Amino acid sequence: MRTPKAKYVTAVLLAIAGFALQQAKADFMSKLNVPNDAISPFTGPYGFVDIKLVDSTTATVTFTSNVVGGNIYLFGGAQGTDLNVNGTATAGGFTFSQAGQTGGFLAPSVVKKGPGQVDGHGNFNLTIDYFNGFAHAFNNVTFTLTATGGTTWASASNVLAPNSDGFDAAAHIFVTSFPAVKGHGAKATGFAGENGAGVPDGGRTAMLLGMALTGLGAVRRYLIS
Repeated sequence: MRTPKAKYVTAVLLAIAGFALQQAKADFMSKLNVPNDAISPFTGPYGFVDIKLVDSTTATVTFTSNVVGGNIYLFGGAQGTDLNVNGTATAGGFTFSQAGQTGGFLAPSVVKKGPGQVDGHGNFNLTIDYFNGFAHAFNNVTFTLTATGGTTWASASNVLAPNSDGFDAAAHIFVTSFPAVKGHGAKATGFAGENGAGVPDGGRTAMLLGMALTGLGAVRRYLIS
C-alpha cells in the first residue's frame, strides 16, 4: 500500500530527476549560499540558479530550492527571485513547481517586476515579487529573460553582473520542514544571495549530482524517521 510518505517522496524524486534531465545541457549554474541574518542559523546552500543562453538576446532562468538537514527552502513573496542583469531585460513566461508541498498550498503568481533592494544583498535591477507569501510558496520557477535597449549577451555567464555588493542573484527564502505543509508555516524567512561564483559548462554535472544526492539524503532520513 502506498503510504502518505511515499507520495511526498515520489513527488520530490520526480522533481529532482526532472530538473536534472532538463538542465543536463545547462550553461551556467550557481548556488544561493550567502544568507542574511534571518536565515543564517540554517545550513545552505538554499537553492540554485541556472542560466541557459538561448541566443544573444534571450536566456532561460531557473531558480530551484534545496533540501538540507530536514528543511526545504521555498521561494516566494516580495523580492522572491532577484537578478542583477548585465544590461536591461524583461522577464516573462513564468512556470512554477510545488513538488513536495502539501496541505493546500495556493498557486503562485507574479505581482510586480522592477529594480529593488534585497535585505543584506544590495540593489538589483530586476526583482520579482510574488503574491502573498508562504501560502503561495514554490520550490521551482522558470522564466525567460529578453534583452532590451540594445543589450546582447555573448555567453550564459555574461547574462548577469555583480551589483555593488558583489551579488548577481538572490531569493526570498521560506524555511520549513520537509515535506512542506502549508499549515505548518515557515520556521524563518529571509534572503540568500549568489556571489558571482557560478559554475560554467565544465562543472555543471558535478553540481547537478550534488543537488541530487542532497535531495536523496533528505528523502532517506524522512523515510526512516
